[in-house]
Amino acid sequence: MPTKKWTIKKVLKTIWITIGLIFTFWLFYSSQSHGVSDQSLESNDKITTQNTSDYYSFTPKTVFKNVFVFYPGAMIDPKAYVPLCRKIVENNIQVYLIKMPWRLASNGYNKPKELHLFNDSTKTYILSGHSLGAKMAAQFVFENPELIDKLILIGSSHPKNISLADSKIPILKIYGSNDGVADEKSILENKSKLPKTAKFKKIEGANHSQFGYYGFQLGDSQATITREQQQAETLKNILEFINK
Repeated sequence: MPTKKWTIKKVLKTIWITIGLIFTFWLFYSSQSHGVSDQSLESNDKITTQNTSDYYSFTPKTVFKNVFVFYPGAMIDPKAYVPLCRKIVENNIQVYLIKMPWRLASNGYNKPKELHLFNDSTKTYILSGHSLGAKMAAQFVFENPELIDKLILIGSSHPKNISLADSKIPILKIYGSNDGVADEKSILENKSKLPKTAKFKKIEGANHSQFGYYGFQLGDSQATITREQQQAETLKNILEFINK
């Protein structure tokens, strides 16, 4: 007959395993895309879309100059950024939304270079990313300063361990006042790692998770504006920066 102590151990072990499974499921669910229609991945009379193992691409059918390459946040389903990318391409900008190995930009930030996406000298290349994607976009520019014309960092306190203070390209940082993952204090503490010409755009009421269409992220704060408002402000800042 099992002792009382042994029975309590088994119960506690079962509880911890159950909690771990629930937490793992929640993390997986929250990182999946939500509210992204299949129509946003379809071509039409103005845009050609492509869904490959390496990226989603959105290409205007008219002549374009600007190419926007985007790195998703850590573990986030890249499809969660399709609504933003779709809005960008509607402004006559080609977009590549990169699919990272294991959903980690740290494992695939050189992918666009390996895929020769920056090889057309007649184009202007804008590299961007959210969260870890922004960190690795900054890392790419640090290692390949000659390949990128503009850099946009979204919802990230990076760069931290590298410095782009001497970078000659225009840089924009977009962040939310309610971001609990990349908070304003951390962002401003690392301001010296960017050139003095870098632009900082704060979206009031915006949090970390609503920069994409996915669930609530661990450590984040509640937004006081809707996801649609946050996305619209993000798009506005991106387009103003690209077209300047």
